[in-house]
Amino acid sequence: MTWQDFVTMAGGLGLFMFGMKMMGDELERAAGNSLRHFLEILTRNRFLGMVVGIVFTILVQSSSASTVMVVGFVNAGLMDLFQAAGVITGANIGATITAQLIAFKLTDVAPGLIFIGVLFIVFGKKAFLRQLGGIIAGFGILFLGMDLMSSPVSKLKEMPEVTELFTTFGKKPLLGIIVGVVITAIIQSSGASIGILQLLAEQGLITLESSIFIVLGAKIGTCATAMLSSIGTGKNARRTALLHLLFNVVNTTVCYFIFRLLPATEWISALSPNSPMRQIANAHVITSLIGAALFFPFINQFVGLVNLIIPGQDESATEMQLQYLNEPILKTPPAAVAAAIKELKRMLRISRDNLEMAMYRLISGRVTEDESTVIENREEQINFLQHEITRYLVLINQTELSEHEATLVGALFHAVNDVERIGDHSENLLEYAQVRTGEKVPISDAALAELQEMFDGVQELLDMTETAFDHRDDTRSAKAYAIEQRVDDLADVLQERHIERLNQGLCTPRSGALFSDTITNLERVADHAINIINASVKD
Repeated sequence: MTWQDFVTMAGGLGLFMFGMKMMGDELERAAGNSLRHFLEILTRNRFLGMVVGIVFTILVQSSSASTVMVVGFVNAGLMDLFQAAGVITGANIGATITAQLIAFKLTDVAPGLIFIGVLFIVFGKKAFLRQLGGIIAGFGILFLGMDLMSSPVSKLKEMPEVTELFTTFGKKPLLGIIVGVVITAIIQSSGASIGILQLLAEQGLITLESSIFIVLGAKIGTCATAMLSSIGTGKNARRTALLHLLFNVVNTTVCYFIFRLLPATEWISALSPNSPMRQIANAHVITSLIGAALFFPFINQFVGLVNLIIPGQDESATEMQLQYLNEPILKTPPAAVAAAIKELKRMLRISRDNLEMAMYRLISGRVTEDESTVIENREEQINFLQHEITRYLVLINQTELSEHEATLVGALFHAVNDVERIGDHSENLLEYAQVRTGEKVPISDAALAELQEMFDGVQELLDMTETAFDHRDDTRSAKAYAIEQRVDDLADVLQERHIERLNQGLCTPRSGALFSDTITNLERVADHAINIINASVKD
């Protein structure tokens, strides 16, 4: 082989990996809006988690991305180890689809696929058509890369040391496993390493017997990404990464003995006798199904084992910490957006707790120093969350988002500020409660009942904000606007009644000022609630 051959092979490998990444990115972007909702329900049971793991891995074309997402979700408290185990099982099955696609050997039509894909990208009026074009073009680039590698790879047969090396993997299977681990850990893609293996098999450089052990090693090598992403996370996240590693080590170990002791290679060859690429793809599927059959029924035992290896409880998150957001999830934008919504809802609950406590203290006319401190501490927490969620949204915006996701992230920027403003109004209400308590300002029972009536309307709106991102539809906006209009109308009526009481001498100017300011703040809270609801339906 000449140096030009090595350059050509490297260029083909680059195109192959770029095409795989492009196809996965566009699939994820096309499915992003639905995928995020899909991710939000994946924790219901283990079986559903396995199905989600399969589908998600097919979409993003990377079991590593799926597992990194799971590590992030466990670290954020969005799922437990048992649910994560189901997703990991599915991810290992979903990762086999890439090899099956490659086995179709569409190198002859690759240029046509690229041309069709580019036409969709350039002339597509809708985002979906452009994303479909990206998927088709990525698929074509993948095969173009393989075609480019074929010629220089075939020349490797002229090098006896190379053919001898590949033959050795069949004679020394542990060496083949180690090679699979190392190569996959370096390129961080089992799909790419097995795709290269398929090309070598197609050129007659490596036998199925040798290939199988490299495939098994690739299963372990793909754990490297998740293991790295778990560094610096909580114990449960590290347990998740270890669970993934344990799954693949057990899978590889059992399959090693199966292929050493049984004529399993002959059985797999018989399924596709004339297609070495399909034989490797089938071996990948079969070994993954064996792993799932070994792992899924014994999830409880595997979880118990990782708990023994990494004992103890995760430390409770402090008030000034993010609960759902972390850097690894950014690798999967739909998951990152779902986590940002979770963190926003947490911030909203804290703001609402502050509002309720301040309002109840104002109406009762009694607020203690301890209660004031609680509200003030929560306000600091709200400000912290506003800053950190905003920072995280900026990071999400720097990833590749679908149009739906990009629109929603833009709306979330505004929603975060609206939630923070609700916290500010709670501080105002606390100040009024402190004034009323300290100066013993009297407010008539009629006025207090009116404030409670208005606050009930605001509470109804806040109830809708808490579920807005769970049930997204335009009819909710119409209902919310009706409630908000009722609150606005009530504010006008209460201000008129307040003036009447002042004129009749039924209340003092000081109590009247507190009453009027409270109404104004409640009305502003309702406005911010409407803004949050509007943000949720922009998805």
